[in-house]
Amino acid sequence: MTPAAHKHLSSKDPVMRRLIREHGRCGLAPETRRSPFQSLVQAVAHQQLNGTVANTILGRFKKLFPGKRFPKAKDLAGVTDKQIRACGFSYAKIKAIRDIAEKTLSGVIPDSRKIMLLPDEEIIERLTQVRGVGRWTVEMLLIFQLGRHDILPVHDFGVRSGFRHAYKRRDMPAPKDLLAFGEIWRPHRTTASWYLWCAADAKKKKK
Repeated sequence: MTPAAHKHLSSKDPVMRRLIREHGRCGLAPETRRSPFQSLVQAVAHQQLNGTVANTILGRFKKLFPGKRFPKAKDLAGVTDKQIRACGFSYAKIKAIRDIAEKTLSGVIPDSRKIMLLPDEEIIERLTQVRGVGRWTVEMLLIFQLGRHDILPVHDFGVRSGFRHAYKRRDMPAPKDLLAFGEIWRPHRTTASWYLWCAADAKKKKK
């Protein structure tokens, strides 16, 4: 994310220093143009599906709203569940999308301007009230949309797998153990997470 993150991680953790040397500068680039509403709808679309299928479904969904890059929460009142189902969404995901729209309109889910002012834990507390949205989904939003610097998604398979390989552990780390270990990476745990993803990807490529 920043030279300060690289310097901090290198000074605190020799394994991170090696990962930084192997994988170069952190390449995280947050997609700040998306609204929280859009990010959550897209996250729901991708749950339990591969990226190609999810993107096809999202493409059909966006065609329900001609002239819009992506619909707003209020726009969902103009389409039926049957229309959304025809795009490929399951009924469970339709309920989740409706709840995202409702909680956006009620203010539980803040708009793009307000969310920037909220602390990480408040964002997590608010957004996990939404049907079908768990902590991991919100952590991905914090990292990839809001660009928050100190997020460690300890339940993420890639992060845990990357830690196991980089630190030469026999078993996958328990989330609570990874959280405790990650204290040395504060306040740059997002950058550390990126390098753990890199370590996991590198291991897969060697197979």
